[in-house]
Amino acid sequence: MERRNLLRAAVLGGSAAALGGSLWRGAAYAAPAQPGTGPYGALGSPDANGIRLPSGFTSRVIARSGQSVPGTSYTWHSAPDGGACYADGSGWIYVSNSEISPSGGASAVKFSSTGTITAAYRILANTRTNCAGGKTPWNTWLSCEEVSLGYVYETDPWGTNAAIRRDAMGRFKHEAAAADPVRKVVYLTEDETNGRFYRFIPATWGNLSAGTLQVMVAGSATSGSFTWANIPDPDGSPTTTRTQVSGSKSFNGGEGCHYADDTVWFTTKGDNRVWQLNLTTNTYELAYDDSLVTSGTAPLTGVDNITGSASGDLYVAEDGGNMEICVITPADVIAPFLRIDGQSASEITGPAFSPDGRRLYFSSQRGTSGSSSAGITYEVTGPFRS
Repeated sequence: MERRNLLRAAVLGGSAAALGGSLWRGAAYAAPAQPGTGPYGALGSPDANGIRLPSGFTSRVIARSGQSVPGTSYTWHSAPDGGACYADGSGWIYVSNSEISPSGGASAVKFSSTGTITAAYRILANTRTNCAGGKTPWNTWLSCEEVSLGYVYETDPWGTNAAIRRDAMGRFKHEAAAADPVRKVVYLTEDETNGRFYRFIPATWGNLSAGTLQVMVAGSATSGSFTWANIPDPDGSPTTTRTQVSGSKSFNGGEGCHYADDTVWFTTKGDNRVWQLNLTTNTYELAYDDSLVTSGTAPLTGVDNITGSASGDLYVAEDGGNMEICVITPADVIAPFLRIDGQSASEITGPAFSPDGRRLYFSSQRGTSGSSSAGITYEVTGPFRS
């Protein structure tokens, strides 16, 4: 599938040219959509969990920080952040990072085929500020440290194998990772105001112990062509990785990252943008930029974690904003899919779909109190588009 512009300015009264190139390349433009509408309709009243959902969808609480995961004796971690789902026979596993320091790490919840929780356990410990990460095609979880000179840890969602620190993937303020099985690389974002966008080329695909770290090289414009250049010293000391290559492109606070169909999208929270790299043409463009919305209210603010569904829809979680997860469809519709009420001091993290696409998992990192010890992890079930 080929995406075009996430949000045409025509949706909100501006010009399509102002928002950059086309998101579904070569596709015909759809009729303009209005803010606040989407494929699932309007949001309803808050449910018992304080979540506003479209008709036909329901929510439940999976875990709360500092409390035992229902049906288990395992205490859920504080500040739940990035996450992913893995098939487990007829059931599945949801993994979640813990964005605290010094303990950090990651945990997992195991579900039966009916969605019943059957186990919960630790898969990574004694790390720092594990923010986002990414799933690999060989079913491991890359947990990333969002600290200066942070590492990437490769973990086992089943908790059987010990986590491994992957030094070759570089030391910097890691945020998210997205694997590209076509080019056999892993893309990496950096959460700095002058962060960079990287890719790691393993010496052997499926083995992250050795390889080459590269950085995106491009001009200062919001669209154009790009190349890759090797990082001379992935260790990042004494010279940070983001300053080692002349001409490497600066991004303001790299956050979530998602790969699908020869395209990689990533968000930059510092300027509230979604970027799109077209990997078959080696070109990049702005897919969404709320500062270019010329009338009405921007439907998406505080862009952060991003994931995709089988239908080609993108789901972008807000760090603050209206505490929403917004859906962005291939037909140029962008609208809230859900909103959490009463948690304005929190952020939404870790959106990920179950393998069958029928359940969406995510967390409110700081819950109703605004404290990292008050995180809540949710599941939403309903008629998601296939």
